Amino acid sequence: MAVTSVSLLWQFFRLSSPLYGLVAAGYLVARIPGWRQAWSDRVSIFVFTVPLPAMLFRLMSHQASLPPVDGRVLIAYFGSCLIVFVIGRITGAVVFKLDGIAQSVFGLGGIYSNIVLTGLAIAKIALGTAAVPVVALLLVFNALTLWTLVSVSVEWSRHGSFSLAGFAQTTLRVLRNPFIVAIVGGTVFGRLGFTLPPVADTALAAIGSIAAPAAMITLGMGLAAFPLSQEWASGLTVCALKLIVQPLVVWGLAIALDLPTLELRAVVLVASMAVGVNVYLMSVQFRAIQHTIASSIVLSNVFAAVTTPLLLTALHANS
Repeated sequence: MAVTSVSLLWQFFRLSSPLYGLVAAGYLVARIPGWRQAWSDRVSIFVFTVPLPAMLFRLMSHQASLPPVDGRVLIAYFGSCLIVFVIGRITGAVVFKLDGIAQSVFGLGGIYSNIVLTGLAIAKIALGTAAVPVVALLLVFNALTLWTLVSVSVEWSRHGSFSLAGFAQTTLRVLRNPFIVAIVGGTVFGRLGFTLPPVADTALAAIGSIAAPAAMITLGMGLAAFPLSQEWASGLTVCALKLIVQPLVVWGLAIALDLPTLELRAVVLVASMAVGVNVYLMSVQFRAIQHTIASSIVLSNVFAAVTTPLLLTALHANS
């Protein structure tokens, strides 16, 4: 068993290490003297609006040929988000004496996975194409669900109530997201029985083929903009919540819900991803613990290069 586990760990590390190598390459490029942040922003805009949506639309338009997605993955994943969010808020209040707004952002850091830049790429390589619709399903609901959760938490901390106008703004922002448009559009296209013309299908496949490496390079460029601060204790605690506590909680819920093997592995894999950059946007919006979140984004991406292969190995060894 030990030999098998070691070989599995090496296999998953070998599969994921080139992707993290691209993250390092992107980081180094952004650190070249004279490199401008505006150039990184332009690369990011291109990746977010062309290859990633192209890959998602084509994949979801072919969904009829893929295994159906079990809706229980939503219960397992977002159930874990709620549990770990509460743990994060309590930890922020008791250990770091944060106020209600800062607690909310702290808790969000422990549950908001970087699905777009790392989750999709690693799931496709480590688990196969059949796992991508599961990840896409989580991606569709992720932003709206978690941004609503933290918005409710913040508004409740401020006023003891929640604004419907704020929820409406969040919903509109999510619906304009190119990834959501591509996933929903591709799904509807396929469900209606349409098929892409061979020329269009080939073109989208070619464009989408650069999505994973381009996303990882973009992530590296983005990490260069987040300096490490001295708030090591709080940053490392967010990392522990995100990379250890949430995957274990979602694993337990997935077992309790008797999820099939593929869905179980995919949902735990997504939970094991590093802290998403959107959490930093929330910290800026609410002017709370920005240095802690910036540090946790950088550190969690470094640690995830080890913790994710370890989790994948444990998943395969126990299923």
